[in-house]
Amino acid sequence: MDLFVPPLKQPLATRMRPKELSQFIGQEHLVGEGKMIRRIIESKVLSSLIFYGPASSGKTTLAHVIAKELGVPFEQINAVLDGVKQLREIVEKAEKRRTLSGQQTLLFVDEIHRWNKAQQDALLPHIESGLLLLIGATTENPYYALVSPLLSRCQLFELFALDQEQVGKAIETALMDKSNGFGEWDIEVHPEAIQHWASFAAGDIRNALNAVEMAVLSTPKSSNGKVYIDREIAEESIQKRQKRYSGTGDEHYHYASAFIKSMRGSDPDAALYWLAAMLEGGEDPLFLFRRMLIFASEDVGMADPTTLTVVESSVKAFQQCGMPEGLYFLSQACLHCSLAPKSNSTKAIFNALKHIQEHGVGLVPGHLKDKTASKLKAKYEQSANESADYLYPHDYSNHWINATYLPENVSNIAFYDPGTEGRERRYWERLIQIKGNSNANTNRQG
Repeated sequence: MDLFVPPLKQPLATRMRPKELSQFIGQEHLVGEGKMIRRIIESKVLSSLIFYGPASSGKTTLAHVIAKELGVPFEQINAVLDGVKQLREIVEKAEKRRTLSGQQTLLFVDEIHRWNKAQQDALLPHIESGLLLLIGATTENPYYALVSPLLSRCQLFELFALDQEQVGKAIETALMDKSNGFGEWDIEVHPEAIQHWASFAAGDIRNALNAVEMAVLSTPKSSNGKVYIDREIAEESIQKRQKRYSGTGDEHYHYASAFIKSMRGSDPDAALYWLAAMLEGGEDPLFLFRRMLIFASEDVGMADPTTLTVVESSVKAFQQCGMPEGLYFLSQACLHCSLAPKSNSTKAIFNALKHIQEHGVGLVPGHLKDKTASKLKAKYEQSANESADYLYPHDYSNHWINATYLPENVSNIAFYDPGTEGRERRYWERLIQIKGNSNANTNRQG
Protein backbone atom coordinates (compact mmCIF):
# COMPACT_ATOMS: atom_id res chain seq x y z
CA MET A 1 0.00 0.00 0.00
CA ASP A 2 1.49 3.32 -1.09
CA LEU A 3 0.77 6.31 1.12
CA PHE A 4 1.82 9.90 0.71
CA VAL A 5 4.61 11.10 2.96
CA PRO A 6 4.29 14.76 3.95
CA PRO A 7 7.16 16.88 2.60
CA LEU A 8 7.26 18.99 5.78
CA LYS A 9 6.95 18.14 9.45
CA GLN A 10 4.63 21.04 10.12
CA PRO A 11 0.88 20.25 9.96
CA LEU A 12 -1.01 21.41 6.89
CA ALA A 13 -2.96 23.98 8.94
CA THR A 14 0.29 25.57 10.13
CA ARG A 15 1.81 25.61 6.67
CA MET A 16 -1.31 27.23 5.23
CA ARG A 17 -1.56 30.01 7.80
CA PRO A 18 -1.83 33.28 5.82
CA LYS A 19 1.33 35.33 5.69
CA GLU A 20 -0.11 38.34 3.90
CA LEU A 21 -3.46 40.07 3.75
CA SER A 22 -4.35 38.70 0.33
CA GLN A 23 -4.32 35.18 1.79
CA PHE A 24 -6.54 36.01 4.75
CA ILE A 25 -10.04 34.50 4.61
CA GLY A 26 -13.10 36.09 6.17
CA GLN A 27 -13.70 39.26 8.22
CA GLU A 28 -14.41 41.33 5.13
CA HIS A 29 -15.89 44.02 7.35
CA LEU A 30 -12.34 44.61 8.64
CA VAL A 31 -9.99 43.65 5.81
CA GLY A 32 -12.08 44.31 2.70
CA GLU A 33 -11.40 47.18 0.36
CA GLY A 34 -11.61 50.47 2.22
CA LYS A 35 -12.12 48.80 5.60
CA MET A 36 -10.22 49.83 8.71
CA ILE A 37 -7.65 47.04 9.11
CA ARG A 38 -6.74 47.23 5.43
CA ARG A 39 -6.42 51.00 5.71
CA ILE A 40 -4.17 50.61 8.76
CA ILE A 41 -1.90 48.26 6.83
CA GLU A 42 -1.88 50.38 3.68
CA SER A 43 -1.15 53.58 5.60
CA LYS A 44 1.36 51.79 7.88
CA VAL A 45 -0.05 53.72 10.83
CA LEU A 46 -0.81 51.29 13.63
CA SER A 47 -2.22 51.91 17.09
CA SER A 48 -2.98 49.41 19.82
CA LEU A 49 -5.87 47.07 18.98
CA ILE A 50 -8.12 44.56 20.69
CA PHE A 51 -9.59 41.73 18.60
CA TYR A 52 -12.56 39.97 20.16
CA GLY A 53 -14.68 37.17 18.80
CA PRO A 54 -15.23 33.41 18.93
CA ALA A 55 -12.40 30.89 18.83
CA SER A 56 -11.01 30.12 15.36
CA SER A 57 -12.25 33.40 13.86
CA GLY A 58 -8.70 34.42 12.86
CA LYS A 59 -7.59 36.78 15.65
CA THR A 60 -4.08 35.34 16.01
CA THR A 61 -3.63 34.97 12.27
CA LEU A 62 -4.67 38.56 11.63
CA ALA A 63 -2.17 39.80 14.21
CA HIS A 64 0.62 37.89 12.43
CA VAL A 65 -0.50 39.24 9.07
CA ILE A 66 -0.46 42.83 10.34
CA ALA A 67 3.06 42.41 11.75
CA LYS A 68 4.27 40.84 8.51
CA GLU A 69 2.68 43.48 6.29
CA LEU A 70 4.01 46.36 8.38
CA GLY A 71 7.44 44.79 8.84
CA VAL A 72 7.54 45.52 12.57
CA PRO A 73 9.27 43.38 15.23
CA PHE A 74 6.73 40.91 16.62
CA GLU A 75 6.51 39.36 20.07
CA GLN A 76 3.82 37.00 21.28
CA ILE A 77 2.76 35.82 24.73
CA ASN A 78 -0.19 33.78 25.93
CA ALA A 79 -1.99 35.14 28.97
CA VAL A 80 -2.80 31.63 30.17
CA LEU A 81 0.87 30.62 30.39
CA ASP A 82 2.75 33.91 30.67
CA GLY A 83 2.62 36.72 33.17
CA VAL A 84 4.37 39.92 34.20
CA LYS A 85 7.78 38.22 34.24
CA GLN A 86 7.56 37.38 30.54
CA LEU A 87 6.21 40.87 29.86
CA ARG A 88 9.27 42.42 31.55
CA GLU A 89 11.58 40.32 29.36
CA ILE A 90 9.79 41.54 26.23
CA VAL A 91 9.94 45.14 27.48
CA GLU A 92 13.72 44.84 27.94
CA LYS A 93 14.12 43.53 24.40
CA ALA A 94 11.85 46.27 23.07
CA GLU A 95 13.87 48.97 24.85
CA LYS A 96 17.12 47.67 23.36
CA ARG A 97 15.51 47.48 19.93
CA ARG A 98 14.24 51.05 20.15
CA THR A 99 17.66 52.26 21.27
CA LEU A 100 19.44 50.52 18.39
CA SER A 101 16.94 51.00 15.55
CA GLY A 102 14.22 53.33 16.82
CA GLN A 103 11.59 50.67 16.06
CA GLN A 104 8.47 50.01 18.05
CA THR A 105 7.66 46.42 19.01
CA LEU A 106 4.30 44.86 18.24
CA LEU A 107 3.21 42.70 21.18
CA PHE A 108 0.44 40.17 20.65
CA VAL A 109 -1.23 38.95 23.86
CA ASP A 110 -3.45 35.96 23.21
CA GLU A 111 -6.39 35.38 25.58
CA ILE A 112 -5.68 38.72 27.22
CA HIS A 113 -8.86 38.41 29.29
CA ARG A 114 -7.06 35.77 31.40
CA TRP A 115 -4.83 38.47 32.90
CA ASN A 116 -6.03 40.05 36.11
CA LYS A 117 -6.27 43.81 36.66
CA ALA A 118 -2.68 44.17 37.89
CA GLN A 119 -1.31 42.26 34.90
CA GLN A 120 -3.37 44.31 32.45
CA ASP A 121 -2.29 47.52 34.20
CA ALA A 122 1.35 46.49 33.70
CA LEU A 123 0.88 47.08 29.96
CA LEU A 124 -0.29 50.66 30.31
CA PRO A 125 3.00 52.57 30.78
CA HIS A 126 4.61 50.79 27.83
CA ILE A 127 1.63 51.55 25.57
CA GLU A 128 1.61 55.16 26.81
CA SER A 129 5.33 55.59 26.09
CA GLY A 130 4.96 54.12 22.61
CA LEU A 131 7.47 51.38 23.39
CA LEU A 132 4.87 48.69 22.65
CA LEU A 133 2.06 48.49 20.17
CA LEU A 134 -0.48 46.04 21.59
CA ILE A 135 -2.75 43.62 19.81
CA GLY A 136 -4.85 41.74 22.35
CA ALA A 137 -7.08 38.81 21.47
CA THR A 138 -10.02 37.64 23.55
CA THR A 139 -13.06 35.43 23.21
CA GLU A 140 -14.77 37.38 26.00
CA ASN A 141 -16.67 40.64 25.84
CA PRO A 142 -13.86 43.19 26.28
CA TYR A 143 -16.14 45.62 28.09
CA TYR A 144 -16.45 43.06 30.88
CA ALA A 145 -13.10 41.29 30.67
CA LEU A 146 -10.65 44.18 30.25
CA VAL A 147 -9.89 47.13 32.52
CA SER A 148 -11.15 50.54 31.44
CA PRO A 149 -7.69 52.21 31.18
CA LEU A 150 -6.59 49.53 28.71
CA LEU A 151 -9.80 49.81 26.70
CA SER A 152 -9.39 53.58 26.44
CA ARG A 153 -5.96 53.14 24.83
CA CYS A 154 -7.03 50.57 22.23
CA GLN A 155 -9.29 50.37 19.23
CA LEU A 156 -11.75 47.48 19.43
CA PHE A 157 -12.58 45.25 16.49
CA GLU A 158 -15.05 42.38 16.56
CA LEU A 159 -14.38 39.24 14.49
CA PHE A 160 -17.16 36.83 13.58
CA ALA A 161 -17.23 33.06 13.18
CA LEU A 162 -16.36 31.91 9.67
CA ASP A 163 -19.16 30.44 7.61
CA GLN A 164 -19.18 27.17 5.68
CA GLU A 165 -18.37 28.86 2.37
CA GLN A 166 -15.26 30.52 3.80
CA VAL A 167 -14.02 27.26 5.33
CA GLY A 168 -14.62 25.53 1.99
CA LYS A 169 -12.54 28.20 0.27
CA ALA A 170 -9.67 27.53 2.70
CA ILE A 171 -9.89 23.79 1.96
CA GLU A 172 -9.80 24.34 -1.79
CA THR A 173 -6.86 26.72 -1.43
CA ALA A 174 -4.92 24.10 0.55
CA LEU A 175 -5.64 21.43 -2.06
CA MET A 176 -4.38 23.69 -4.87
CA ASP A 177 -1.44 25.37 -3.13
CA LYS A 178 1.79 24.00 -4.60
CA SER A 179 4.14 25.42 -1.98
CA ASN A 180 2.49 24.56 1.30
CA GLY A 181 -0.54 22.50 0.40
CA PHE A 182 -1.26 19.50 -1.80
CA GLY A 183 -1.14 21.29 -5.16
CA GLU A 184 1.76 19.18 -6.44
CA TRP A 185 0.09 15.93 -5.44
CA ASP A 186 -2.18 13.84 -7.64
CA ILE A 187 -5.41 14.06 -5.67
CA GLU A 188 -9.04 14.17 -6.69
CA VAL A 189 -11.51 15.31 -4.05
CA HIS A 190 -15.26 14.98 -4.51
CA PRO A 191 -17.19 18.23 -3.89
CA GLU A 192 -19.32 16.44 -1.28
CA ALA A 193 -16.17 15.67 0.70
CA ILE A 194 -15.25 19.37 0.78
CA GLN A 195 -18.81 20.20 1.79
CA HIS A 196 -18.68 17.70 4.66
CA TRP A 197 -15.36 19.02 5.97
CA ALA A 198 -16.56 22.60 5.77
CA SER A 199 -19.84 21.80 7.50
CA PHE A 200 -18.45 19.67 10.33
CA ALA A 201 -15.57 22.07 11.04
CA ALA A 202 -18.13 24.68 12.20
CA GLY A 203 -16.04 27.68 11.19
CA ASP A 204 -12.69 26.25 12.35
CA ILE A 205 -10.28 26.22 9.41
CA ARG A 206 -7.59 24.45 11.42
CA ASN A 207 -9.96 21.61 12.25
CA ALA A 208 -11.00 21.30 8.61
CA LEU A 209 -7.42 21.24 7.31
CA ASN A 210 -6.42 18.68 9.93
CA ALA A 211 -9.19 16.42 8.59
CA VAL A 212 -8.10 17.05 4.99
CA GLU A 213 -4.52 16.15 5.84
CA MET A 214 -5.58 12.99 7.66
CA ALA A 215 -7.73 11.90 4.73
CA VAL A 216 -5.00 12.53 2.15
CA LEU A 217 -2.17 10.90 4.09
CA SER A 218 -4.17 7.84 5.13
CA THR A 219 -5.75 7.04 1.77
CA PRO A 220 -3.81 4.68 -0.50
CA LYS A 221 -3.16 5.51 -4.14
CA SER A 222 -5.33 3.85 -6.76
CA SER A 223 -3.88 1.78 -9.58
CA ASN A 224 -3.28 4.90 -11.66
CA GLY A 225 -1.30 6.56 -8.86
CA LYS A 226 -4.04 9.02 -7.91
CA VAL A 227 -5.67 9.45 -4.53
CA TYR A 228 -9.46 9.69 -4.60
CA ILE A 229 -11.23 11.31 -1.64
CA ASP A 230 -14.99 10.82 -1.54
CA ARG A 231 -17.58 11.78 1.06
CA GLU A 232 -17.20 8.49 2.93
CA ILE A 233 -13.50 9.10 3.47
CA ALA A 234 -14.22 12.67 4.50
CA GLU A 235 -16.76 11.43 7.03
CA GLU A 236 -14.18 9.06 8.49
CA SER A 237 -11.62 11.83 8.84
CA ILE A 238 -13.93 14.17 10.78
CA GLN A 239 -16.64 12.18 12.51
CA LYS A 240 -17.99 14.62 15.06
CA ARG A 241 -19.20 18.08 14.24
CA GLN A 242 -17.29 20.91 15.88
CA LYS A 243 -19.30 23.10 18.24
CA ARG A 244 -19.12 26.85 18.48
CA TYR A 245 -20.86 26.87 21.82
CA SER A 246 -18.83 27.35 24.98
CA GLY A 247 -20.15 26.96 28.49
CA THR A 248 -18.49 30.23 29.45
CA GLY A 249 -18.03 33.63 27.91
CA ASP A 250 -20.19 35.52 25.46
CA GLU A 251 -21.33 32.48 23.48
CA HIS A 252 -22.80 30.98 26.64
CA TYR A 253 -24.90 34.08 27.26
CA HIS A 254 -25.79 34.59 23.58
CA TYR A 255 -27.20 31.07 23.32
CA ALA A 256 -29.03 31.37 26.64
CA SER A 257 -30.48 34.70 25.51
CA ALA A 258 -31.64 33.18 22.21
CA PHE A 259 -33.24 30.31 24.12
CA ILE A 260 -35.15 32.58 26.48
CA LYS A 261 -36.23 35.02 23.78
CA SER A 262 -37.50 32.15 21.62
CA MET A 263 -39.69 30.90 24.47
CA ARG A 264 -40.85 34.46 25.16
CA GLY A 265 -41.70 34.81 21.47
CA SER A 266 -43.78 31.59 21.67
CA ASP A 267 -41.65 29.80 19.07
CA PRO A 268 -41.33 26.19 20.31
CA ASP A 269 -39.14 25.08 17.40
CA ALA A 270 -36.58 27.83 17.94
CA ALA A 271 -36.62 27.23 21.69
CA LEU A 272 -35.92 23.51 21.14
CA TYR A 273 -33.16 24.38 18.67
CA TRP A 274 -31.24 26.55 21.15
CA LEU A 275 -31.94 24.10 23.96
CA ALA A 276 -30.43 21.30 21.85
CA ALA A 277 -27.49 23.49 20.82
CA MET A 278 -26.58 24.18 24.43
CA LEU A 279 -26.99 20.55 25.46
CA GLU A 280 -24.84 19.41 22.56
CA GLY A 281 -22.24 21.97 23.62
CA GLY A 282 -22.06 20.42 27.08
CA GLU A 283 -24.28 22.82 29.00
CA ASP A 284 -25.41 21.75 32.46
CA PRO A 285 -29.11 20.77 32.17
CA LEU A 286 -29.75 22.26 35.60
CA PHE A 287 -28.66 25.66 34.28
CA LEU A 288 -31.32 25.33 31.58
CA PHE A 289 -33.93 24.33 34.14
CA ARG A 290 -33.01 27.33 36.30
CA ARG A 291 -33.57 29.63 33.34
CA MET A 292 -36.97 28.03 32.72
CA LEU A 293 -37.96 28.32 36.38
CA ILE A 294 -37.26 32.03 36.22
CA PHE A 295 -39.07 32.28 32.89
CA ALA A 296 -42.14 30.53 34.32
CA SER A 297 -42.70 33.42 36.72
CA GLU A 298 -41.09 36.29 34.83
CA ASP A 299 -42.60 35.74 31.38
CA VAL A 300 -45.59 33.42 31.88
CA GLY A 301 -46.54 34.27 35.42
CA MET A 302 -50.24 34.71 36.13
CA ALA A 303 -51.25 33.98 32.54
CA ASP A 304 -50.65 30.29 33.33
CA PRO A 305 -49.56 29.70 36.94
CA THR A 306 -49.27 25.95 36.26
CA THR A 307 -46.14 26.59 34.20
CA LEU A 308 -44.04 27.02 37.32
CA THR A 309 -45.38 23.74 38.67
CA VAL A 310 -44.67 21.94 35.40
CA VAL A 311 -41.07 23.19 35.25
CA GLU A 312 -40.46 22.43 38.92
CA SER A 313 -41.86 18.92 38.47
CA SER A 314 -39.68 18.47 35.39
CA VAL A 315 -36.60 19.38 37.44
CA LYS A 316 -37.46 16.78 40.08
CA ALA A 317 -38.17 14.14 37.44
CA PHE A 318 -34.86 14.90 35.74
CA GLN A 319 -32.97 14.57 39.00
CA GLN A 320 -34.60 11.21 39.64
CA CYS A 321 -34.11 9.76 36.16
CA GLY A 322 -31.00 11.48 34.76
CA MET A 323 -29.99 11.29 31.12
CA PRO A 324 -30.84 10.39 28.39
CA GLU A 325 -34.46 10.07 29.56
CA GLY A 326 -34.08 13.49 31.16
CA LEU A 327 -34.30 14.99 27.67
CA TYR A 328 -38.06 14.39 27.79
CA PHE A 329 -38.41 16.53 30.90
CA LEU A 330 -36.27 19.30 29.42
CA SER A 331 -38.36 19.19 26.28
CA GLN A 332 -41.69 19.22 28.13
CA ALA A 333 -40.67 22.19 30.26
CA CYS A 334 -39.37 24.04 27.20
CA LEU A 335 -42.51 23.37 25.17
CA HIS A 336 -44.81 24.34 28.02
CA CYS A 337 -42.96 27.64 28.50
CA SER A 338 -43.08 28.32 24.76
CA LEU A 339 -46.76 27.49 24.27
CA ALA A 340 -48.12 29.06 27.45
CA PRO A 341 -49.86 32.45 27.32
CA LYS A 342 -47.51 35.22 28.42
CA SER A 343 -47.62 37.85 31.13
CA ASN A 344 -44.87 39.83 32.82
CA SER A 345 -47.10 41.29 35.52
CA THR A 346 -45.01 39.67 38.26
CA LYS A 347 -42.61 42.55 37.76
CA ALA A 348 -45.05 44.42 40.02
CA ILE A 349 -42.78 43.54 42.92
CA PHE A 350 -40.15 45.91 41.53
CA ASN A 351 -42.68 48.73 41.49
CA ALA A 352 -43.45 48.08 45.13
CA LEU A 353 -39.77 47.87 46.06
CA LYS A 354 -39.05 51.13 44.28
CA HIS A 355 -41.85 52.89 46.13
CA ILE A 356 -40.63 51.65 49.51
CA GLN A 357 -37.02 52.52 48.74
CA GLU A 358 -38.07 56.07 47.81
CA HIS A 359 -40.71 56.69 50.49
CA GLY A 360 -40.00 54.23 53.28
CA VAL A 361 -42.49 51.85 54.90
CA GLY A 362 -45.73 53.12 56.37
CA LEU A 363 -47.34 51.96 59.61
CA VAL A 364 -49.39 48.78 59.60
CA PRO A 365 -53.09 49.73 59.89
CA GLY A 366 -54.55 48.74 63.25
CA HIS A 367 -57.07 46.27 61.89
CA LEU A 368 -54.27 44.36 60.10
CA LYS A 369 -52.05 43.93 63.14
CA ASP A 370 -51.50 40.52 64.73
CA LYS A 371 -54.56 39.55 66.77
CA THR A 372 -52.68 37.96 69.69
CA ALA A 373 -50.13 40.74 70.05
CA SER A 374 -52.83 43.43 69.82
CA LYS A 375 -54.97 41.66 72.39
CA LEU A 376 -52.09 41.44 74.88
CA LYS A 377 -51.17 45.08 74.32
CA ALA A 378 -54.78 46.15 74.87
CA LYS A 379 -54.96 44.09 78.07
CA TYR A 380 -51.81 45.48 79.65
CA GLU A 381 -52.32 49.07 78.47
CA GLN A 382 -56.05 49.05 79.20
CA SER A 383 -56.63 50.29 75.66
CA ALA A 384 -58.78 49.33 72.68
CA ASN A 385 -57.82 46.24 70.72
CA GLU A 386 -56.86 47.61 67.28
CA SER A 387 -57.16 44.28 65.54
CA ALA A 388 -60.75 43.83 66.69
CA ASP A 389 -61.89 45.93 63.75
CA TYR A 390 -60.58 43.36 61.26
CA LEU A 391 -63.28 41.98 58.99
CA TYR A 392 -62.75 38.36 57.96
CA PRO A 393 -63.38 38.16 54.16
CA HIS A 394 -64.55 34.54 54.29
CA ASP A 395 -67.52 35.61 56.38
CA TYR A 396 -68.86 37.70 53.51
CA SER A 397 -70.34 36.99 50.10
CA ASN A 398 -67.79 36.19 47.40
CA HIS A 399 -65.23 36.00 50.24
CA TRP A 400 -64.48 39.69 49.81
CA ILE A 401 -64.97 42.79 51.90
CA ASN A 402 -64.29 46.39 50.96
CA ALA A 403 -61.41 47.18 53.29
CA THR A 404 -58.15 49.13 53.24
CA TYR A 405 -54.94 47.11 53.39
CA LEU A 406 -52.33 49.79 52.70
CA PRO A 407 -50.88 52.28 55.19
CA GLU A 408 -52.76 55.55 55.61
CA ASN A 409 -50.05 57.53 53.82
CA VAL A 410 -50.21 55.25 50.77
CA SER A 411 -53.31 55.76 48.71
CA ASN A 412 -54.39 55.73 45.08
CA ILE A 413 -51.42 53.58 44.11
CA ALA A 414 -51.31 50.49 41.89
CA PHE A 415 -48.19 48.38 41.65
CA TYR A 416 -49.87 45.52 39.81
CA ASP A 417 -50.73 45.94 36.13
CA PRO A 418 -52.77 42.87 35.14
CA GLY A 419 -52.09 41.10 31.89
CA THR A 420 -54.79 40.23 29.42
CA GLU A 421 -53.77 36.69 28.45
CA GLY A 422 -54.81 33.27 29.73
CA ARG A 423 -55.98 32.80 33.29
CA GLU A 424 -54.85 36.22 34.42
CA ARG A 425 -57.64 37.93 32.47
CA ARG A 426 -60.19 35.64 34.14
CA TYR A 427 -58.69 36.22 37.58
CA TRP A 428 -58.81 40.00 37.16
CA GLU A 429 -62.29 40.03 35.64
CA ARG A 430 -63.51 37.89 38.53
CA LEU A 431 -62.09 40.38 41.06
CA ILE A 432 -63.67 43.35 39.28
CA GLN A 433 -66.99 41.50 39.16
CA ILE A 434 -66.84 40.65 42.88
CA LYS A 435 -66.09 44.24 43.80
CA GLY A 436 -68.95 45.47 41.67
CA ASN A 437 -71.51 42.95 42.89
CA SER A 438 -70.73 42.85 46.56
CA ASN A 439 -72.55 46.02 47.53
CA ALA A 440 -69.80 46.86 49.97
CA ASN A 441 -70.22 43.33 51.35
CA THR A 442 -72.23 44.37 54.35
CA ASN A 443 -74.13 41.10 54.46
CA ARG A 444 -72.59 38.09 56.11
CA GLN A 445 -72.95 34.66 54.55
CA GLY A 446 -75.44 32.27 56.05
